[in-house]
Amino acid sequence: MEPDDPTPADTPGNDTPVRGSDLARQALEQARERNAARRREAGRTPLVRRGGGPAARRRRRWSGPGPDSRDPQPLGATLRTWVDRAGVGADLTRAQIFGRWPQLVGPEVADHCAPVSLTDGELLVQAESTAWATQIRMLAPQLLVRINGELGANSVRRIRARGPAAPSWRFGTRHVPGRGPRDTYG
Repeated sequence: MEPDDPTPADTPGNDTPVRGSDLARQALEQARERNAARRREAGRTPLVRRGGGPAARRRRRWSGPGPDSRDPQPLGATLRTWVDRAGVGADLTRAQIFGRWPQLVGPEVADHCAPVSLTDGELLVQAESTAWATQIRMLAPQLLVRINGELGANSVRRIRARGPAAPSWRFGTRHVPGRGPRDTYG
């Protein structure tokens, strides 16, 4: 063997233990491979190397062949993102429910009840009689499917029906506790 040729025992691929700078190179290469695999799984762009130092690990500035957040977006997707970030989605849903109530629930149901409020996904419906309030409670699952089918999933999570309110005998800001004039009802 010539003196310049490494002996088989000195090469890193043999049965001899790897040490020193060869061990460091192998660990670095394995770390780079794991990092590249994680970036591919996450759908992120690969790192581009330009020389040494901290600026060497910069991302590319062009979009590439696949879809990217920097690509032009459809107007509907942009508006949906804006509505979600601005927090006006509940107001838009409420306006659509109140404005399109007869189309959402049907004319017969709309003749006998009306939406009152939409708070945290709970729709409060005022019925004209206790019988219609009971009917709305029984129809609630079907109404939820119809409303969420028209306005989007989870626009309304629960429907609560309320019957007509009893007359109030309170007049003014002062009130005396007790049965009062209601004792004639029972």
